[in-house]
Amino acid sequence: MDIYFAIELISVLFGLVFLVLLIRQNVLCWWFGIAGSLLSILLFYHTKLYSESILYSYYVLMGFYGYYSWNNNKSKSNQTLAISEKGLGFHLMAIVSSALTAICLGWYFENYSDATSPYLDALTTIFSFFATYLEAKKILSAWIYWIIINGLTIGLYFTKGLDIYSTLSVIYFVMSFVGYVKWKKELV
Repeated sequence: MDIYFAIELISVLFGLVFLVLLIRQNVLCWWFGIAGSLLSILLFYHTKLYSESILYSYYVLMGFYGYYSWNNNKSKSNQTLAISEKGLGFHLMAIVSSALTAICLGWYFENYSDATSPYLDALTTIFSFFATYLEAKKILSAWIYWIIINGLTIGLYFTKGLDIYSTLSVIYFVMSFVGYVKWKKELV
């Protein structure tokens, strides 16, 4: 068995456990996310998806932040962090700034690396940074961003021969709808 295939497979399994636990709001999700992300860094560097390597490095850091945030930001009823939402202005600013950042990152990798899908890679990476932050803060709209991001990564991973990751993105795409519905029911 090819080592990169094994890394992809194990990382995907950790990713699935992460997503199921995230939807259930189980704080242990963050540890599975960290483990899967560490493996993903190696895989994406190998396939020259450098923005994805950066993204998964960020996921490792956000895994620790998410674990801390969910455990230490109690709501008024002394429960773990409650699900909330942000306004339209917040999202418009985030979308514009994320799009501009993605264009800059894509341009950088197009001109200064051997990246093969620099702009799509950068777009999914930058918006994933933002969606992960929202997820760690239990902001409902994180799931909307994930629906779009996961839809885009299906093709990105497929074109790189990462069939298992592409399949994972299909599962994430569907589960993002499930996560949205489940979290919406618990919106404060």
